[in-house]
Amino acid sequence: SEGLLRSDSIPEVGEDAAATVSMAETLSEEERDELRKELAKVEEEIQTLSQVLAAKEKHLAEIKRKLGINSLQELKQNITKSWQDVTSTTAYKRTSETLSQAGQKASAAFSSVGSVITKKFEDVRNSPTFKSFEEKVENFKSKVGGSKPAGGDFGEVLNSAANASATGTIAEQTEEETH
Repeated sequence: SEGLLRSDSIPEVGEDAAATVSMAETLSEEERDELRKELAKVEEEIQTLSQVLAAKEKHLAEIKRKLGINSLQELKQNITKSWQDVTSTTAYKRTSETLSQAGQKASAAFSSVGSVITKKFEDVRNSPTFKSFEEKVENFKSKVGGSKPAGGDFGEVLNSAANASATGTIAEQTEEETH
């Protein structure tokens, strides 16, 4: 193996053939014999390593066969591992965080839509026009029916109807987002 460590300059593929020939001419007969022996030794080592590698690959295939590992299972394992590698990358984590934040912002927007509708309705209820309308309805009800109906006053009915429609709309929008 000391021959392998020697740093003799090996001619590059693109180098001119004349340089290689002149190098061979400068070698003594003893050096040539030494190099021929080394060449035979390296070729033999390569042959041995190839045989060992082939035997190891055969042994590996035998172990896999005994364990019931076939190429389809290996493919699934590779895909799973590749997916785990992808999910652990910074880019994937950043993307999923961004999507999560976008989802949170969307649900915050939907809930604020509901509170805006409720607030608008409160403003309407407190307006003088609505109050006078409500009073007229109350007067009319007392003249016609006497006591209040079981369903509560007109304002409560309107309020619950507005809340129901607001939450219904938000639920539909949220459902569309998730599908």
